[in-house]
Amino acid sequence: MTEDELRNKLARCLAKARPLRVKLGVDPTAPDIHLGHTVVLRKLRQFQDLGHTAVLIIGDYTAMVGDPSGRSKTRPQLTYDEVEANARTYVDQVARILRRDRLEVVRNGDWFRKMSFLDVLRLAGKMTVARMLERDDFAKRHAAGTPIALHEFIYCLMQGQDSVEIKADVELGGTDQTFNLMVGRDFQRDAGLEPQVCITTPILPGLDGINKMSKSLGNHIGVTDPPAQMFGKLMSIPDNLMRDYYTLLTSLPMPEVEALLTGHPRDAKVRLAKEIVASYHSESDAATAAAEFDKVFREGGLPEDIPSVEVPAGLREPAGVWIVKLIADTRLASSSSEARRLIAQGGVSLDGARIESVDARLNLKGGEILRVGKRKFARLILPGQ
Repeated sequence: MTEDELRNKLARCLAKARPLRVKLGVDPTAPDIHLGHTVVLRKLRQFQDLGHTAVLIIGDYTAMVGDPSGRSKTRPQLTYDEVEANARTYVDQVARILRRDRLEVVRNGDWFRKMSFLDVLRLAGKMTVARMLERDDFAKRHAAGTPIALHEFIYCLMQGQDSVEIKADVELGGTDQTFNLMVGRDFQRDAGLEPQVCITTPILPGLDGINKMSKSLGNHIGVTDPPAQMFGKLMSIPDNLMRDYYTLLTSLPMPEVEALLTGHPRDAKVRLAKEIVASYHSESDAATAAAEFDKVFREGGLPEDIPSVEVPAGLREPAGVWIVKLIADTRLASSSSEARRLIAQGGVSLDGARIESVDARLNLKGGEILRVGKRKFARLILPGQ
């Protein structure tokens, strides 16, 4: 927004030998970055490769407010300590995608912590409630009678001020960020600056094929996931997501993608998984992960590297270890209800024998292999072994 403005900025930067300042803000609301985040990060890398400067804003203050974009209810507010803990690993993780030599990293707390209450009032005076309610997410919540907290209105003002502070020429974001990005243009005009160009990228669907990729929804693939885990998750995506994943997560030419998609779906998915695993690990890791996947899921074998999990002493009762409690307490499932569901679906086995009942109790000797779902294996170790 708009293409003509971007062309003009590019022409001037070539004439003056001045690279564009391309902004991306990330809020450390969770400790890990997933493939959904990498869609816009890959676009930022393209600007870097063309000689421009990437300005990554770690939103340590915006994260405490919480981005309301696309939300049907108010986000839980994080403390500063929680945000700081999440932010520590962000730069190392984004460095898997971005070049450090053309990267500026700043925190918006650098300017927001210096603002007085009068400064906040002046910032709030730049926006009307009527315009806020033009936002689709706020309009739906207002119509449904769902509460909208006042601090949520402030989020887009903070993001807009970020663009003023770092003098952004371009700002990137997902399509759900359009309103926030446009506020940055308005604030820059008010500050006597040339408005930034806004470029949005599509939202990546998660593993469920329905909702956007999100750690809170458990449908994500982390960029730091081990190769075998990353490969297995990618092989589980619905076939109709492959085009989006190829387009948004790989650099394969589209004619080659189209040829893959017209062939056997499994072959296309294996190639997709290899491409992505190689991007965040190595080609040899991708090949090993593919071979292990075949061994486990096509030949019924076991992974080479099965983690050992100690059975908590408190679970050992005269009648045996209750399977539901074992799975939940060792975090092989997120909750007891998920453990029950997996057992009922036939997705849990011990040394290859399916666990048939949620009431099953196990007399363990140690060393047994517990399989939970399609991709989780654990070698059970008793205390003292």
